[in-house]
Amino acid sequence: MAPHEVRRPFKRPAISDQQKRRELSLLRQAQNRRDAQHHARCLASTVVSLQAPNPEPISEPEIADEPIVESESQSIPRDIDVRQASKLKGYEARRWFARQLMLPEWMIDVPDRLSHDWYVLARPTGKRCFVVSSDGTTVSRLRNGSVLHHFPSALPNGARTRDISGSAQSYCILDCIFHELDQTYYVIDMVCWRGYSLYDCTAEFRFFWLNSKLAETGACDPPSPYHRYRFSVVPMYNCDQNGLYTAYTGAAPYVKDGLLFYNRHAHYQTGNTPLTLVWKDENCSQYVIDTDSKGQVPSQQQVVLELQDDGNLTTSDDPPVVFGSLDGDFIQKSGLCSGNLLRFAVSDGGLSFVDGKLERADLHYLGKVNRARAFADSYSKVMFQYSVRHSPLSIDDLLASITSTNDQEKEACDVEMAG
Repeated sequence: MAPHEVRRPFKRPAISDQQKRRELSLLRQAQNRRDAQHHARCLASTVVSLQAPNPEPISEPEIADEPIVESESQSIPRDIDVRQASKLKGYEARRWFARQLMLPEWMIDVPDRLSHDWYVLARPTGKRCFVVSSDGTTVSRLRNGSVLHHFPSALPNGARTRDISGSAQSYCILDCIFHELDQTYYVIDMVCWRGYSLYDCTAEFRFFWLNSKLAETGACDPPSPYHRYRFSVVPMYNCDQNGLYTAYTGAAPYVKDGLLFYNRHAHYQTGNTPLTLVWKDENCSQYVIDTDSKGQVPSQQQVVLELQDDGNLTTSDDPPVVFGSLDGDFIQKSGLCSGNLLRFAVSDGGLSFVDGKLERADLHYLGKVNRARAFADSYSKVMFQYSVRHSPLSIDDLLASITSTNDQEKEACDVEMAG
């Protein structure tokens, strides 16, 4: 399929308010600014100093990034100091580190002004992690808080033999995906550079700095005794027809796992955000439809929901989306309690929507999930999986949306000139 061979977009049934939430997120980030410099310094110190004597085992590769949000009653203060953070273990450490990353929602509708306000990149397959260089060492930590690697690097203050005259505050925080096959950290975002916080900078500025600063350090050079792993910037494209088509079909030095979309005006917002999106199909990812524990695609979609005090079954979103409820007798007989993560199959009745909101879900209870799992599915994850099975959002839809937007703007320009 060539870039110009696109069909006109069709009207998809509304199954979310994702566009509305994108607009609200941009408003909130303009109205509510926090002390991001303090947050970055806290994170850099914590990642390096929080040493787990028995790192938690990684049972399987991380396939998809889940939006993770906890209730206020169970929350841990975001800006804890190093002494407090060093006491976090196991479950608390997982929850703390899980909210340090900016987590994409799954794309369930095409954003407005896709070709004007968004970037696109081909996401590498691998383990999502923070990489922090500070105090002459470099540490990478996974979303669950466990240490992936502890190593010297050419990043600022990342090895004992480099930047020895630099400031102790010269730390660096990168958002990366570690690609096992070539032992490379592919950098998808820059959060802090030489102590300068980029949390409240737009994606456009962060990507400019990432591309201009990283290579200057030698971090993209081949491994050496004082630089154990190579870093590489993932190519980023303007999400016009050519950019989207290149990210989708172009050759990459890594195995692809879908596409990531960034709103160019978005700040680095910890937790899940509709201003960063992930999309997949079978041509750019091995992992499109969720599989069971045996690696097989189940005949019915499965979802994981959290049981609440009132019996409601909710997603991990903030605020959570209610998918249904269990009666008290069933909860008691099954030995369930609030906070349990439960697995359900979406039965023949499927999911019903009214004005873009979930009205009813036909669910069949399957049982509790593995205790190693800490969070329920997000609404966007459930909806993406449902769409893939029934009416998938295809690459043709994305390309057609760009073509439609360009045509509308051309018509508006012609009308203005004629007037």
